[in-house]
Amino acid sequence: MKLTSFGAAGEVTGSCHLIELNGAKVLFDCGLIQGRSKDELRNHDPFPFNPAELDAIVLSHAHIDHCGRLPILLDQGYKGKIYTHAASCDLVNILLKDSAYLNARDVEYRNKKRKRAGKELLSPLYDQKDVENTLDRLQPVAYQESVNVAVGVTIRLFDAGHIIGSSMVEITLVEGDQTRVVVFSGDLGHRGSPILRDFSYLEKADLVLMESTYGNRLHRDWEETLKEVSGIASALSSVRGNVLIPAFSVGRSQMILYTMARHFKEWELDRWQIFLDSPMAIRASEVYLSHTTLYDAEASEFYRKNGPLLAMPNLKFSETADESREINKMPSGAIVIAGSGMCTGGRIMHHLKHNLWRADAHVIIAGYQSPGSLGRKLVDGKPKVRIWGDQIKVRAKIHTVGGLSAHADQQGLVDWYASFKNAPPVLLVHGEKRASKALASKLTDQYGARAMVASRGKSTDLLALDKFGRQSAA
Repeated sequence: MKLTSFGAAGEVTGSCHLIELNGAKVLFDCGLIQGRSKDELRNHDPFPFNPAELDAIVLSHAHIDHCGRLPILLDQGYKGKIYTHAASCDLVNILLKDSAYLNARDVEYRNKKRKRAGKELLSPLYDQKDVENTLDRLQPVAYQESVNVAVGVTIRLFDAGHIIGSSMVEITLVEGDQTRVVVFSGDLGHRGSPILRDFSYLEKADLVLMESTYGNRLHRDWEETLKEVSGIASALSSVRGNVLIPAFSVGRSQMILYTMARHFKEWELDRWQIFLDSPMAIRASEVYLSHTTLYDAEASEFYRKNGPLLAMPNLKFSETADESREINKMPSGAIVIAGSGMCTGGRIMHHLKHNLWRADAHVIIAGYQSPGSLGRKLVDGKPKVRIWGDQIKVRAKIHTVGGLSAHADQQGLVDWYASFKNAPPVLLVHGEKRASKALASKLTDQYGARAMVASRGKSTDLLALDKFGRQSAA
C-alpha cells in the first residue's frame, strides 16, 4: 500500500498522485505542467506508469494544472471512469476543449522554430476528439457520497471552496486487515471569498496529502479587500475613461461580476457599459449560474432575492472577436473584464493596446502577476511597455487589489490542518519548495506535525507511517 507523487511535487503545476494496493492503481489528478518552455515540454514525456493498468481516476477540480493531461491517459490505454464533482464535469468540458485548441496553436508555433533548428517536430498532446472521449468517462459524484472506485479504495468528496465543484478527497484504503485513511486536500480556497462556501474541515486521517501554494504568505482579509475596491469605485465615479480588469476566466471573473452586482447601486455602476469579453469566462459563468446549491449563505440569499448572481442590466457578454473589437471603438464609459489574468495573451491585450496610453483610462490588477509578465510590469510602474512589438507609454492609472486569491493562505492552510484531531503526518505538494518548506516548519512548530515536502517519483509506504519523516521515502 503506497502513495507516489508524480507531479506538483516541489512545484505548483502538474498535479498527479498514484495510490497502489491490492494490485489496484488509482490516480488522483493528472494535470498539465505549466510555466517555462522546458517545463511544458515535459508534458510530452511518457508517464512513469502504464495508463492501461489504472483502475480509476479521481479528479479534485477542473483547473487545467489538475485535469489537463487526462486525454493523454485515454489515448495511452486508460479504460476506466474519471470520478469528480458534477460542477467539475461541466468545467472540464470547457477547459479541456480550450486546452486542446491552445496546445495545437502552441505546437504549430514551436515547430516552426524546431524545424529551422533541425529538431524533431512535436505533435499536439491531444485533439478535440480525444477531449470528447475523455468527457464520456466523467462520472459525477456528490459531496459526501461514498463511492467504491477500485478493490479496497473508497472515496468521499468534500467542498474545498477553491472554484465551483472543487473537492478535497477522503480516501479509505483496505488491504487485508489493514485500513488507512488518506486525505488529499486538492486546492483549498480563500476563506470569506464571495459566492462559494468556505472549505470543509475533516477530523481524521492517517496521512494528509496537502497543497502548499501559499504556504509562506498571508492574504489580505476579504473585508479589507472589499473596502479597497469600494475606494477605487468611488474614485471612478467622477471619471469617464475606460476601465480594464484582466481576470482569470474561471473563478476570478465570476467573483468580480458578483461583487459588482451586489454593489451595483452603491458604486453607481449604471453609469457604465460592462463587458465580459472572454468566451471561456462566459461559459464558466454559465456553470456558476447553474449550480446554485453550491453557493454560500450570502450568495444564496442574493440569488433568492435578485435572481442570477451576475445579472446587471448593462452587462454584455462579448462572445465573438467582432464584438470584442467593437468595444475598442469606445473612448470612454466601458468596464471590460477579459483574460488573461496576467496580461500574457488573450483579448485583454487588445484593450490594453487601445487604452494604456490614455490618461483617463484605468487598469485594475486583481490577482498575482508573475515576474516578467506584462501585468507585473504595470504593477511595478514601468513608464513604457511593449505589446506585440509596439512600445506604448503608460498614462493610464494602475490600481492593484490584493486579497482576491482563490487559494488559502498560510493561516488558512494551518487552520485546516488543525481540524485533524490526531495530528497526522503531512506530505506537502502543489507549492514551490520555499512555500512548502515554510508551511512544513509552521505545522511542525505549531502542532508537532511530521511534515515533509514530496519529491517527484518517491513513494510513501502507507503501512509504515510510524516511520514517516524518518524512513518514509523509498
